[in-house]
Amino acid sequence: MKTEQQYFEEGKSIQTYMNDMDKLKEESFAVYELFQLPADGFASKLKENQLHFLTITEDWCGDAMMINPVIRKLAEAADIEMRVALRDADTDLIDRHLTNGGRAIPIILIFNSQGDLLGKWGPRAPKVQQIVDEVRAALPPKEDSTFAEKQKEAFGSLTKRYTEDQVLWSYVYESFKEKILAILKSA
Repeated sequence: MKTEQQYFEEGKSIQTYMNDMDKLKEESFAVYELFQLPADGFASKLKENQLHFLTITEDWCGDAMMINPVIRKLAEAADIEMRVALRDADTDLIDRHLTNGGRAIPIILIFNSQGDLLGKWGPRAPKVQQIVDEVRAALPPKEDSTFAEKQKEAFGSLTKRYTEDQVLWSYVYESFKEKILAILKSA
């Protein structure tokens, strides 16, 4: 059985992954181009800790479309190597990191310089999760004949919001930053 670090070593760079995306590529690059890291000194602090990140993801995922570019910007600013493992290519990895029993993505694994897994973040910032929960709560019951149509509309609207609402990007950044700081404090 491969270790998480081995998945990291075999993964492609986040840059290559984004360049090779088939779905949601334009939206993901829109977030990447527009997201600005806050001038809070966090990237500089990260440089000192020699971490690396592995995101478990897929290009069809709306959450990943928004989150991966935000974390990529931080990783680049902090000279942190960020690589990608595809969730569906080898489910052994995601099955070690389930969210409420499901294969929710993206999951970002955080390693130290020795390749030890320090922690993980994902699949969403808590404030983004609240929004998703509200959208889901507004859907009709699954048995309703309009459920599939309403779900598609809701997720399309959510994807548009993920692409345009910079407040959501800041929620991702702040939540990830909080997680990293907690990991560093406990290390």
